[in-house]
Amino acid sequence: MKTATYSASQSRGTGQYLVKEIMEASPEKLLIKAYDFAILYCQRKDFVKTNKAIQVLIDSLRFDTEEIKSFSIGIYKLYKYCQDQTRKKNFDEAYKILTSLRRSWLEIFEEKTVSVK
Repeated sequence: MKTATYSASQSRGTGQYLVKEIMEASPEKLLIKAYDFAILYCQRKDFVKTNKAIQVLIDSLRFDTEEIKSFSIGIYKLYKYCQDQTRKKNFDEAYKILTSLRRSWLEIFEEKTVSVK
């Protein structure tokens, strides 16, 4: 009984930490975190959770200006392709695309940070 209580409180602590981390994260960190979840669940071949994470990525797309809209449509098509591949149980293909996109975003964020300094 004591073990179950400890596990529940430990789980609550981890959940609270994650909530705090997310609430304080920059948009860039949140995007990378969404990729991390999508990639993790892709590796685990968990169709439902992979697609939920990809849907978060889709929901984060912006269509404010023509330039952003054009870029977002291209990324949207890749995300939908990844969802389609996971439906077909082709997790390896989705994994390759998601990890490549994540790496590209990290490079963009790094360049942005360097150019600001």
